[in-house]
Amino acid sequence: MPIGILRLSISELFTQARQDLAPTFAAVDSRVKKNLARVLDAFRAERIGAHHFAGVSGYGHGDLGRDALDRVFARIFGVEQAAVRIQFVSGTHAIACAFFGVLRPGDELLSVVGAPYDTLEEVIGLREAGQGSLKDFGITYRQLELTASGTVDWEGLAAAIRPETRMVTIQRSCGYSWRPSVDIAQIERIIALVKSQNPETVCFVDNCYGEFSEDLEPTHVGADLIAGSLIKNPGGTIAPAGGYLAGNALWVERACSRLTAPGIGSEGGSSLDQNRLLMQGLFLAPQIVGEAIKGAHLASRIFEQLGYPVNPASLTPRTDVIQAIQLGSPDKLVAFCKAIQRSSPIGAYLEPVPDTVPGYADSVVMAGGTFIEGSTLELSADGPLREPFTVFLQGGTHLAHVEIALEAVLESFG
Repeated sequence: MPIGILRLSISELFTQARQDLAPTFAAVDSRVKKNLARVLDAFRAERIGAHHFAGVSGYGHGDLGRDALDRVFARIFGVEQAAVRIQFVSGTHAIACAFFGVLRPGDELLSVVGAPYDTLEEVIGLREAGQGSLKDFGITYRQLELTASGTVDWEGLAAAIRPETRMVTIQRSCGYSWRPSVDIAQIERIIALVKSQNPETVCFVDNCYGEFSEDLEPTHVGADLIAGSLIKNPGGTIAPAGGYLAGNALWVERACSRLTAPGIGSEGGSSLDQNRLLMQGLFLAPQIVGEAIKGAHLASRIFEQLGYPVNPASLTPRTDVIQAIQLGSPDKLVAFCKAIQRSSPIGAYLEPVPDTVPGYADSVVMAGGTFIEGSTLELSADGPLREPFTVFLQGGTHLAHVEIALEAVLESFG
């Protein structure tokens, strides 16, 4: 623990951290303005009005609001087509549709940033066989391991694409791994290396947690297809459910055919009168993402000063809203999550306990007193009970809430 930190009160510790981060916070505010301007330009170009708030039921045919929102997303991400659907139950669902939309028996899926997020393991077929995974359909999987420092193996990537490599997947966020998240500049370099070996290989980016965290999105630097969840960044904490796809029209349509059915594709899926919430959430998203990123910087700074390993470091620019902190013990991991839960607006009376969660290999402890269940742009924290007992803090609608919750964490540590 740095000299002098022990003599600081919790209040003084946060005051000093805010002062240290003032230039960083100013840079975040500047990025919020740029991203909000892009969102506003898209709303203006598509002439969004109150008449777009109305939705339809049933098949979803003629859902003018849904179709307009698709076009707004397409403009924001700079792509041919987007599909924003309340029927996606999670980011994993949207990603699975992307995989099954592009890949066919005999194809290979290559992850170029090491192991995938836990919930994709069963989609790929790395565990729990027989559920209709990619492996069950004769699609092979390979991963390019990260270097010892947790970065992309650029030398290995330069010769990684094989004739059967139909799709390369890039997970933007760190997931439950202790590695740097992949920023837009690295994504651009990855895509260039892949395309130089085979221009027909589809470059897909799991964009969860990353939207509006930088000035550009993966599709602005050549990604063929991206997917994400509306209860993460682009839903602005008020989208009740859903996910999105964006990219090349061919691949978006094929992925939508896995969500609905061949022949229906993106034409199906009614908005169920949720268009206003989805549009308003998108409008709010850049600002709330900015607040979450400030909260991540603050958490990193506080725990860095207290001697805990953190990833990213407090002054490192962000490409997602996740902050990892190595706590070193299961007791501290559980205590951290309990403190976050106690500081939440919803379910503050509940105590998180480690348990099995569908899609995860290890027991996980989760804190999330959120208005939307599972929303990770609202403040939440979780982590698997495995060495080195790392907690992953994400989201936060406003910096003050993050600070209150972190103060509760430090008080719980004694």
